[in-house]
Order: sequence, then structure tokens, then C-alpha cells
Amino acid sequence: MSLIVMKFGGSSVGDAERMKRVAKRIVERKREGHSCVIVVSAMGDTTDDLIDLSNQINDGALPAAREMDMLLTTGEQVSVALLSMAIHNLGEQAVSFTGWQSGIYTEAVHGKARITDIQPERVLNAIEQGNVVIVAGFQGMTQEGEITTLGRGGSDTTAVALAAAIKADLCEIYTDVDGVYSTDPRIVKVARKLNEISYDEMLELANLGAAVLHPRAVEYAKNYNVTLVVRSSFTYNEGTNVKEEAVMEQGIVVRGIAYDKNVARVSILGVPEKPGQLAKVFLALADVQIDVDIIVQSGVINGSADFSFTTNLNDREKALDVLERIRGEIGFREVTSEVNLVKVSIVGAGMVSTPGVAATMFKVISDLGISISLVSTSEIKMSCVIDAAPLQDVIRALHSAYGLDTTEQAFVGGPQDRR
Repeated sequence: MSLIVMKFGGSSVGDAERMKRVAKRIVERKREGHSCVIVVSAMGDTTDDLIDLSNQINDGALPAAREMDMLLTTGEQVSVALLSMAIHNLGEQAVSFTGWQSGIYTEAVHGKARITDIQPERVLNAIEQGNVVIVAGFQGMTQEGEITTLGRGGSDTTAVALAAAIKADLCEIYTDVDGVYSTDPRIVKVARKLNEISYDEMLELANLGAAVLHPRAVEYAKNYNVTLVVRSSFTYNEGTNVKEEAVMEQGIVVRGIAYDKNVARVSILGVPEKPGQLAKVFLALADVQIDVDIIVQSGVINGSADFSFTTNLNDREKALDVLERIRGEIGFREVTSEVNLVKVSIVGAGMVSTPGVAATMFKVISDLGISISLVSTSEIKMSCVIDAAPLQDVIRALHSAYGLDTTEQAFVGGPQDRR
């Protein structure tokens, strides 16, 4: 008998019939002899609906972060209670817990808190009593007893962190696709499903916009060596194994292509060339929980420089406000921003040792008549920020160029680029 954590997303439990289908699947695993801990997201569009309600109440003003967490955590509480009822109805024992009842503690940050500790004694006791344990994802509690949320995708993080804490044999992430694909199959019909992918490659894809797994969930899986599988809640097809090292297909260098539409570019012009200026800028942004991605600085001209960075589109206004507040202290000339952008990225563990990978990406984008605003690279990924309008054409062209179409030959590189 094994201990399994199964996580079901909002689309999997979007209505009563889907909830019953999930309950049936859980009961099947229980009757196979497994102990089951279930992590559930809010049903369907519940979280978006609650956010809309808060906007109506606040007349467009920013609501209190604490109260938003109080509001949003109710979505998962509905899910766990209903799923527990559905399992009872199938003749099995089940008990539902909120995040805090499950012993999930977080830092004191509302909206996107990080898990700091899990004390799962109550969960383990319920398992020993023969229950299917159903835990509300996306939420936890500070040491002072304040309710917090983990941000979008936080239920994935709950599931993997809980699997690590209770030493589960397996953590299954059930979603509306049957695994991890080489790119978004809604854009590329011939995208290939990956049988397995490494933690590092999956972490890059998740950070770069692939929505199938939350980045923090992959971090937990890597750090605690959690056996992780992504599979569909609507079929019984084999999923994708996320593991330390994945077997590479012969000739496949780029494993996946991701994109992120939630991108804004912020440029600071005329920054005096003095030590510590960039530190002041990014410390000020970090103090208000703004994540910064690609950073590019121009050369120094007449004692000053321009630099740009990308951030989440939702953080653009906040970033501009912060920069205006420190403008006098730093003495830069102007701050500007740009939207309607997208970050397109390629990921693959074989990229670092294969010539021609970067050149191919540049050529594909250039051949479509598209300019590149910013570029970022690492050993296993490369990202280009471009205009958002031609996104689908770019994804399809890159997918073919790197031999990822299920009907095409693999990409073998070229001599023109030794990245």
C-alpha cells in the first residue's frame, strides 16, 4: 500500500458532475489499497468571480490584502466540503480540512505567501483512521494566526509541499491536459506529449509561462525529491513524469516552447553612473514584492545610462509608482513603460552544447518580420520579448524549426552559433 497525494484543479471540479467524477476516481485509488490525500482548488471560475465581487464592493479601489485573503480562501473551502460529501456518497470515509487545519504555515505576506513549515500531524492521524483526507489548496496561516493565500497556482505548491511533509510515495497533479507538451497544444495541434521531463527543464518552462505546473511546486519537488506526475482528470492516459534526470529523445535539443503574455517593459532613462544606483532601484521594487525578470543596461554616455527590465503586467503601475517615489534620490531623467508584449522562450537541457540554437530562434523571428525588444539566456533556456500580436505564428514556426512537430525530423543545430 502506498501513500498518494492527488491534486485536482478548478476545471477538474468545475461543477457537480465533475466533482462526482473526481470522487469516483479517488475512491478507485482508495479501493486499490492506497492511502489518499487530496488537494483541491476552487471550483471553475470561483476565484475570478470573488475578485469581481471585491472590485464591485471597492469601486475599483485596491482592497485590503488581508480581507482579500479572507475572501478568496472560501473558494477552496467550498470545494473540499463538496468533494468530501461526494466521497461519503460512494461509501468511503473522508474528512475535509482547510490549509490551516492541515498545519500549513506561511510567511506573513498576503496574496502570494510562501510556505515556511508544515505540521501534518492532523492529516496523518486522519489517514490512520482510514479517511481520504481532502485539503484546501492555495492557503495557509501565519504563526500569528492570520489566513494567507499562496497566489495563482498555489494549490500545486500545497500538493507538492504536503507530499514532501508526509513523505508520500507519489504526487499526482490532475489537470485538463494529459501531461506536459512541447508547447501549448491549443496553438500547435502537432505538439508532442513528453513522457518525462527533468525538474530543471520543467522549472524553466513553468517560470516562463507554461501553466501546467506552478514554479514553486516544481522547486519543492526538486528540493525534496518528490515523485511527480502530471496527468488528466478526464482520461486514464499515462501522464508526464517530472524527475531529476529525463531520458533525452535522440536529436531533440529544445524540449519545450513557452510563452508569457503577462509582460510589461519598464525603462529608466538617464541614470547617473554611480555605484549602488541599481541596488537602490531593485531593493525598492523588492520591498513591495515586485518580481523583476530580464534586465538590460545600455552603455554609459555622458556619465549616465539607460536600462530596461520586464515585470508582471499586473505590477506595472505599482513599479512606476515606486520608481517615481525614488526619482529624486537617484536622479534619473525619465521612466517609461511598454505593454502589448509577450515573452517567448525555448527550453532544453541539450541547448548548452548544441551549436545554432540561438541563431535559429533569431532567424525564425526575423523571417516573420518581427523585432526583438529584449533577450535573456541561461544554460538551458533562451527568451525573447516581442510584440504580442504575432505570437501564434512565432510559436508554430519555432516548434517546426526545432523539430518538435510530431511529423518532423529533429533539430540538429548548425555551425553559426556556439552558445
